[in-house]
Amino acid sequence: MEDGGVAVRRTTQGRPRSRAASVCKRSRDRTCSCSPPPRKKLSSGGDGEGPEGPEPEYIDSEDDLFGDYDSFSGNTSLLAEVDNIEQSCMQSTNVGRDCKKKDSETAVEPVYEDVQLQNTKNVAQTFSSAKTNYRTEQNNLKPQEDNILESLPSSQLLFLKTDECLAGPHKAENVEERVCHMNHCTDETSDLPYCHTIENNNQGSEPSTSGLPKSSKRKSLKDNLKNAMTVNARAPNSLTSKRHQLKHTVVSEEIGVIEKTAGSTFVDIGPFYGLPTKVKELLIQFRRIENLYDWQHACLTLESVQERKNLIYALPTSGGKTLVAEILILRELLCRQMDVLMILPYVAIVQEKVCGLSGFGMELGFLVEEYAGSKGRIPPIKRRLKKSLYIATIEKGHNLVNSLIETGRIGDLGLVVVDEVVAHAWRRKSWSYTRNDTCKDSLFKHISNFVYCIETTQIIGMSATLSNVKDLQQFLKAEYYTNNFRPVELKEYIKIQDSIYEVDSKAENGFTFSRLLEFKYSSRLQSTDPDHLIALVTEVIPKYSCLVFCPTKKNCENVAEMICKYLNRDYKKLKEKEKQDLIKDLTNICNGKLCPVLRRTIPFGIAYHHSGLTSDERKQIEEAYSSGTLCLLTCTSTLAAGVNLPARRVILRAPYVATEFLKKNQYKQMVGRAGRAGIDRAGESILIVQEKDKVLVRNLVHSPLESCYSNLLLEFNKGIRSLLLSLVGLKIATNPEQVYQFMCGTLFSIQQQLLPKEKSLWDVTVEVLQWLKQNGLLKESTNHGSEQNGQHNLEITQLGQATYKGSVDLAYCDMLYKDLKKGLEGLILESCLHLLYLTMPYDMISQCNPNWMIYLTQVSGLFEFSKEGILILLFVLSKGKEDILSAMLEWLEHFLVPIHLKYSCLSPGEQQVAVLVGVPESFITKKASGQAIKKDVDSSTVCRLYLALVLHALLKENNIWNVAEKFNISRGFIQTLLNSTASFSSSVLHFCEELSEFWVYKALLTELTKRLTYCVKAELIPLMEVAGVLEARAKQLYNSGYKTLAHLANANPEVLVKSIEHLSKGQARQIVSSAKMRLAEKAEALQEEVEELLRIPTDIP
Repeated sequence: MEDGGVAVRRTTQGRPRSRAASVCKRSRDRTCSCSPPPRKKLSSGGDGEGPEGPEPEYIDSEDDLFGDYDSFSGNTSLLAEVDNIEQSCMQSTNVGRDCKKKDSETAVEPVYEDVQLQNTKNVAQTFSSAKTNYRTEQNNLKPQEDNILESLPSSQLLFLKTDECLAGPHKAENVEERVCHMNHCTDETSDLPYCHTIENNNQGSEPSTSGLPKSSKRKSLKDNLKNAMTVNARAPNSLTSKRHQLKHTVVSEEIGVIEKTAGSTFVDIGPFYGLPTKVKELLIQFRRIENLYDWQHACLTLESVQERKNLIYALPTSGGKTLVAEILILRELLCRQMDVLMILPYVAIVQEKVCGLSGFGMELGFLVEEYAGSKGRIPPIKRRLKKSLYIATIEKGHNLVNSLIETGRIGDLGLVVVDEVVAHAWRRKSWSYTRNDTCKDSLFKHISNFVYCIETTQIIGMSATLSNVKDLQQFLKAEYYTNNFRPVELKEYIKIQDSIYEVDSKAENGFTFSRLLEFKYSSRLQSTDPDHLIALVTEVIPKYSCLVFCPTKKNCENVAEMICKYLNRDYKKLKEKEKQDLIKDLTNICNGKLCPVLRRTIPFGIAYHHSGLTSDERKQIEEAYSSGTLCLLTCTSTLAAGVNLPARRVILRAPYVATEFLKKNQYKQMVGRAGRAGIDRAGESILIVQEKDKVLVRNLVHSPLESCYSNLLLEFNKGIRSLLLSLVGLKIATNPEQVYQFMCGTLFSIQQQLLPKEKSLWDVTVEVLQWLKQNGLLKESTNHGSEQNGQHNLEITQLGQATYKGSVDLAYCDMLYKDLKKGLEGLILESCLHLLYLTMPYDMISQCNPNWMIYLTQVSGLFEFSKEGILILLFVLSKGKEDILSAMLEWLEHFLVPIHLKYSCLSPGEQQVAVLVGVPESFITKKASGQAIKKDVDSSTVCRLYLALVLHALLKENNIWNVAEKFNISRGFIQTLLNSTASFSSSVLHFCEELSEFWVYKALLTELTKRLTYCVKAELIPLMEVAGVLEARAKQLYNSGYKTLAHLANANPEVLVKSIEHLSKGQARQIVSSAKMRLAEKAEALQEEVEELLRIPTDIP
């Protein structure tokens, strides 16, 4: 039967099976009662080999339940068989216990790496097969009991299984044993209560049946058996054997649990929160995590988590939030066999996470794919055998989600994890390392798509700072979990003059006096260090670590130098060799050059950290700080929002970021870095406050966290327009009513009370749709069915399709189209300068402040001047002589000044680019000389060309230091410009793919994007594809013989450590794991392509 029930069956022909036939049957079939043999054909004869009988007749009459028997109690042979069963069961108690012991000793943990559980039915069959094998093992030990059971009617068999008066105490024990065996739950395999075992309540709680009088026992037995037969006789007749019925009954509860689990949660494949023990071993190996915090265990075992409901959880910084998310990610990948998307706020964190999880992917059999900057394939490759973990920034995650919806694969995504959900919502550009992280509206846009399009995708959001959680709960339909746990206690202080006060919410003015600074200041030192930074840092360094947050990048460098100037010279003697190695590494990274400030501060164990450094430099400094070579970093707020670098003491130089006063979320991010788990017993933060800011600071430290608002509301002219455009483009909504219905499910609709009173959500929706139509991004189409109803369907135009596919800002899409169209009129392909101009991000213009003299030397095609030559040139220009060459030759006759007769890097063809885009040389000449300009020139065009010249020089030289000196800009800005242009180039490529008129750009932009992504020599690109390998490390690997991805993937980490200078074992293991992961991705992609080519079409005529 499908429902697993047991029914009484009676045939209309033939005679009842006799006692002799039953004995004959038992003599041929010797098996155990605990595990029935494989199912046999039903027969009507006693020998078991005759033809199948006629169709069964279902009995619904209580008078004819027992066939040809006159009465149940009159059948003495049947009662005698029951007595024999009782005795046999009682005698088999010791045998059953031996079987249990044997099973627990010989249990083998399954291997999960290569096992792909396709669906729950397969799992159920696997468990059923395991159960059958387990019970078959006992068949050889107890044959007599099975022989007796074989001859009984099925309803009596069911009674014997469930009634404890017949089974004896050991029956319940065996049931408990089987349940624990099914779930792999023993005391030896887990130290956590993962298994909910069935307690044996019968032992010692019920009187033994053997102590009862025989007559009373017979009477109770007869009544119970007859009642059971009466109930079961009404059920439909089973067409299966009695052995199969008993087997199905024994495991029905376990299978039912599995089937229920598959529909709502996950398949339990191991003892570690549903994961195999190997995951726990990998956490110890890779993370050195042996035990989880109590809150982590409580969060992972929440009922809402088990039922796969959406969840938001918030804890202070350093509380261990990410580990919970990673365990949930592994459960989704391994147990439910679904893809996962993890969204992180910054490119640097994405790269760090890809590197950290690649080892897990290689060991557990899933892929880790990076979606940041220009990396990541859209749409992603559909994997057959392995599941993928996509780690993405907001912008790339938005593109990924759109592509999955468009290709109908959104159902493959089982889980979305959003780290620092509030940071995504309110952060500013100044907190970003690259432009890829400045798309604020994308996060809630694609989460809205999830909530609307598919309900089976689980969403997990986590944050250290969360205020209006009810709005987010309502928007995501999520549960909420919070805890104040910190592994290390945090004490917050403020410093006013030479007094330190502890932050105390119970105090009258919010602060309690703590102590006075004891450091003795001279008058000279007091004037140099009025904020007593030296006194504060020397209380903890060099024994402990310290972070000093400064308002600006320049202030970071000045503070680092100032502290070193007054430190004791004994600081230089500590870890002297390690510091010299760090200086050597930084020099190699910078092609033989090193920042003078770092050269002076590193010997004292101090360095600065901000976006003015390159990624290689920042990473090297971070590693040195983590290892203890550096004990103090002066840094900007980007460090608080980026990589995790904790410290014993955190000092906030001022309550400002640049010129803006701190927000509570920013403050919490910074002070949250204080205290290192497993190292410090306590962490402390000190905010330096001036008297004028005292009231503002009191409000800051005691105010609640800022609320999280929808960016559709905050960026009304940007976010909501691009959202509605993608809705129509993805065909999620095709008319204004459907668009409005979608909008009603967004966070924007929950917070629409913040809208002006004269506008409703419907008014906003109609207004935005009208704007999209006026700008040629949407159009109306009236079909026959909707025309009668007066309803106009919405369609996306080609320009709109290209805009949302390329994730191009709607404010610039029309400008981009015009620039690309104009470029086709005279595209100069002598070099990449013209393409660099076309792919220069429009939002970088505001950060460009051209140096006009440098600009002139680049576009004029004449000379690179010395300082004296520049002075002469300025004098010439001031005389109004635009013919620079003749003027210079004239003046050279009178002044023998070195002018470095070295021609500019620009060829005549490259100089023509400036003319084509609309930046004449005369304009730059007049700007350099300060003359009045009569003819207007588009300033954005001028800035874009200047930035294109910067990248053009970088691609030619591959030396960021030389380019930074030539253009007098910071190395960090050049790298930010490079990363932003690579990302925008990828967007422009997708934009052109949707417009057939721009077909010529496709191949050109593909190659340009690759060059911008890596910006190294071609031979280093394969090594740069590995997560965690930057240019300096790639050069080391290449020079040591590791020239391809295959070399790295098959490298021995121990040998790698010996071959590469200053490479730790942990870093070597991560590089090898990342290389293996990248190689596996490429191999999988090629295999998928081959199988797609060889697949036989289903629609062959």
